[in-house]
Amino acid sequence: MVSIDLYKNLPTSDELPDSDDTPVDNEDQNFLPNYLLFLLAIIWKDRNDWYFGVDMGIYHTSGDNPRVPSNS
Repeated sequence: MVSIDLYKNLPTSDELPDSDDTPVDNEDQNFLPNYLLFLLAIIWKDRNDWYFGVDMGIYHTSGDNPRVPSNS
């Protein structure tokens, strides 16, 4: 049987970009996610199988470089 180390080639947390250290540009960038969270909390009040995150990097294993949200 072949043993594969799945974590051997994964980057460390230090190698993954996590911020561009740019402050929030305007009030809408705070208001809109909070408004959406408010609406989802009402619509899905009886569900506990969802998660809402803001300002998060999304990493994948397709071989491309990691993608991080930007303020541009």
